[in-house]
Amino acid sequence: MLSIGKLGQATGVKVPTIRYYEQIGLLPEAGRSAGNQRLYGRETLDRLAFIRHARELGFPLEAIRDLLSLSDRPDRPCAAVDDIARAQLKAVQARIGRLKALEAELHRMIDQCACGTIRDCRVIETLGDHALCAHDHGPA
Repeated sequence: MLSIGKLGQATGVKVPTIRYYEQIGLLPEAGRSAGNQRLYGRETLDRLAFIRHARELGFPLEAIRDLLSLSDRPDRPCAAVDDIARAQLKAVQARIGRLKALEAELHRMIDQCACGTIRDCRVIETLGDHALCAHDHGPA
């Protein structure tokens, strides 16, 4: 059995985050020692590692909740899991597209700057007037 601190060290997840995951039901409520210290077993360690990896891949908490629910039924078809992963891939591709547009806009602003005075700085001018941007790079 692991304390919350040892669980955090083993998974690289901070203690407040572990408590939060318990609070929202992603992790089961921990057992307690005689001194009322939270204690976690291997199953919770594995579940938390799963959550951390899914978060690193950008999955939102609700998708992780769904994936965990599905993983609790290993004999079921995995089509729903694939759908969740495809939705995440689509979201990542959309973010990449926005980042590429942002990169292109920053290159354009810098390339157009004559490196004179601030008064004539194209970067400052473009930042002050979004209409001067060549690409749509706003939030989606």
